[in-house]
Amino acid sequence: MIALRNIQKTFRVPKREAGFGRAARSFFRREYTEIRALDGVSFTVPDGQTVGYIGPNGAGKSSTVKIMSGILTPDGGECEIDGLCPWRDRKKHVANIGVVFGQRSQLWWDVPVADSFALLRDIYGVEEARFQKTLRELTELLELDEILKTPARMLSLGQRMRCEIAASLLHEPKTLFLDEPTIGLDASSKIAVREFLKTLRREKNTTIILTTHDMADIEALAERILLIGKGKILLDGSFEELRKRHGGKKLLTAVVDGGTVPVREGLVLLEQKPGLWRFSVDPALLPVSDAIEALAALAQLRDLTVEDESLEALVLSLYREFRV
Repeated sequence: MIALRNIQKTFRVPKREAGFGRAARSFFRREYTEIRALDGVSFTVPDGQTVGYIGPNGAGKSSTVKIMSGILTPDGGECEIDGLCPWRDRKKHVANIGVVFGQRSQLWWDVPVADSFALLRDIYGVEEARFQKTLRELTELLELDEILKTPARMLSLGQRMRCEIAASLLHEPKTLFLDEPTIGLDASSKIAVREFLKTLRREKNTTIILTTHDMADIEALAERILLIGKGKILLDGSFEELRKRHGGKKLLTAVVDGGTVPVREGLVLLEQKPGLWRFSVDPALLPVSDAIEALAALAQLRDLTVEDESLEALVLSLYREFRV
């Protein structure tokens, strides 16, 4: 179980104006700006749950992950993961967690992936029989067989990220922290990673904390969303709770052969192109059937689709609501 209580973290950032003279003066008299990265963050995550930890850039997501993984020490507050404090019991703690940072590698650049895995086996003290069993499972699930003998520097981004995830799981951690794990991946690689993480959660009951700007990852994997902004937890709930909070708006797409755009309360025109109109419909103000009727009365319809508002649009509306 993960439990954070009133976590605080402030960074002192050097402040310097442009220009050589100002740079020289700052060498002798440096000024700093304090940035409150985390301001009383509290939440709990039960074993086996996958949580999407979302927020805009600079909201405090990565700082929280680094504190939970023992990389950073907070200024105040408490954090307990499976009975251990990440920064006080770091050696015991890291034996129970896996961490993947999408823009940083734990593979050795010039050696084959298999050699990096073997070194990680020794670092974590994993017995050989257990290591070989886990490696076979990961190789099969992540389709690594063809690339284990390839140096990390020669891998594509998608291949490297699959290897990074495997590397973080060789010691079979109970908790997995993923910070932008699919950044820069193509569609097929993203799907492969998502399917693997679903299998991992189902078969190993692994707790997963996922931070990403890719809402498709969140929608495919997370059971729960935590929204952070300006260092504070602003929202905690499921997708259905979030949709209900914003009225469960619908997206109406119409292919038309001309006509006039209807004007009704609860019907908002999002996009208008020749032959294609997109609307947002608020069912609390206007039933979808009435919106379609109003549209059919003023335009010649060729095709019509109704779907839930996208998660990206929902999250954007949350950002606007909380002004983050």
